[in-house]
Amino acid sequence: MRYDEIGYWSEVKLEIVQKYAAVYSKILSARKNPTLYHVYIDAFAGAGQHVSKTSGNMVPGSPLNALCIQPPFREYHLIDLDSKKVDSLRSHTRDWPNISIYEGDSNKVLIEEVFPKARYGDYRRALCLLDPYGLHLKWQVIESAGNMKSIDIFLNFPVQDMNRNVLWKNPERVDPHQAVRLTDFWGDESWRQAAYDKSSNLFGWEEKQGNEAIVKAFRKRLKDTANFAYVPEPMPMRNSKNAIVYYLFFASQKPVAADIVTDIFNKYRNKGVT
Repeated sequence: MRYDEIGYWSEVKLEIVQKYAAVYSKILSARKNPTLYHVYIDAFAGAGQHVSKTSGNMVPGSPLNALCIQPPFREYHLIDLDSKKVDSLRSHTRDWPNISIYEGDSNKVLIEEVFPKARYGDYRRALCLLDPYGLHLKWQVIESAGNMKSIDIFLNFPVQDMNRNVLWKNPERVDPHQAVRLTDFWGDESWRQAAYDKSSNLFGWEEKQGNEAIVKAFRKRLKDTANFAYVPEPMPMRNSKNAIVYYLFFASQKPVAADIVTDIFNKYRNKGVT
């Protein structure tokens, strides 16, 4: 098994998710009257560990980090499409109980098999990591999580993939199949209004907007369309050249959850590349 190499900011992401997951599990484990049953969901779980580009050492992935949190989650649901990564994940987690590992398309597995295990009316809650490798996530998953009212999500908003393949200065030159990928992620074609503006010139030409406009529009969409009550300002995640590769969003129904994540984000937001 050749493990994925990850950069500094991917390690930061793992720390952020782990810090929130630890607080989340502590709070929900202590909840009484009613008692809540909380689960961890990792939709693009990977092989279980990675290789750090910074140190060359093995780094536990998000599933292994979640498994080490005390008090523990009641269940763990880990999904990946790559059979080799799934085999590796099974090998790394065979000694832990209450784990379900799925080999398949997370867009289907989440809707059909995993999210039903976190229904609000069953006093179940979930923390779900949606960390795709690019524009591989469907809006239906995001909206379903919001409408369930029982799921907190961390979401990789892959702006580098968007800019490279879809959000060109001349949108007429974009491959239609690439545009469909963004529409599937966004949920409709309103991304076009967010990404291009005609009001800033006399000739009505479409001018491409920066990342900030795209992110602002998607944050609003998480609130207004996916029905998450609280969506803090997302965290920009960078590569070794300090260019933004993606934004890490968090969305929840609880103000305290948003406050906790905002505090965590702020501790890392201006941290430089080492």
